[in-house]
Amino acid sequence: MIRVERLCKTYQVPGGRATPALVEVDLTVAAGDLVAVMGPSGSGKSTFLNILGCLDVPTAGAYWLAGRNVAALDGDELARTRNREIGFVFQGFNLLRRVNARDNVALPLLYAGVGPGERRRRAEALLADLGIGDLAASLPSQMSGGQQQRVAIARALACEPRLLLADEPTGNLDSHTSEEVMGVLTRLNAERGITIVLVTHEPDIARYARRLVRFVDGRVVHDGVLT
Repeated sequence: MIRVERLCKTYQVPGGRATPALVEVDLTVAAGDLVAVMGPSGSGKSTFLNILGCLDVPTAGAYWLAGRNVAALDGDELARTRNREIGFVFQGFNLLRRVNARDNVALPLLYAGVGPGERRRRAEALLADLGIGDLAASLPSQMSGGQQQRVAIARALACEPRLLLADEPTGNLDSHTSEEVMGVLTRLNAERGITIVLVTHEPDIARYARRLVRFVDGRVVHDGVLT
């Protein structure tokens, strides 16, 4: 599903000094894998996730997603890839505050050109599958953090992506709710075969993965199977 070779990302800071965020990263993620990415603050893990999600571009190196060289995609193809091939889950949920759960979930389908009736059907089915079908008409302000994250996961799944990228998805949740959310993600991985790359700073969350990749100073210093 994912292959990166000699991936580098360098940022220019005020004064003209170059600051490396990723240094010669080589990594492969098989379809259907569940990978946890860890590392201290500033280690490059979020930059890596942004590049995987086609939200940022590397300074050097190559990235193939499902066999396609991402650097060769034009702007429209990148937009379609982000919308249809990749689902995103964030720490802050990123839900539209004045829009109910159903319409939040349906938003990627609107951008994909799906008609209103089908958008509603798919959104309601996803919410029901994640155990919050009764909240379809509720606003984010009427939900708990765990419920909001389930809505965010449903939205990420709306276009049936093959890859789900989760950036600290339990960072704003208590331990019990974090377990519930990780239970949802592991079920989706097991039942639907969705490839999941998860950034976390919590060892207890990383243990849900089958594989752990650790970054330090922009480099991969550990890549191994979790037992």
